[in-house]
Amino acid sequence: MPPKGRIVVDDRYCKGCELCIVECPQNVMELDLSRLTPKGYHPAHLKTEGCTGCAVCALVCPEAAITVYRETVQRGES
Repeated sequence: MPPKGRIVVDDRYCKGCELCIVECPQNVMELDLSRLTPKGYHPAHLKTEGCTGCAVCALVCPEAAITVYRETVQRGES
């Protein structure tokens, strides 16, 4: 089972440059055309499930607007 992740994009910093979208290896991000940030940009968001929490999006974001959360899997005791 692949790991699961999610992102939170800080609208105060996202400028809709799309670098995160282009570099996402899972191809699960897009610009949210239904809303604007306070600075007038369409922010990035997850368009579908499939985020693995790899954090490539956060690494390439020039504004450090993305926080990645990765679900940890608890292994049972053997």
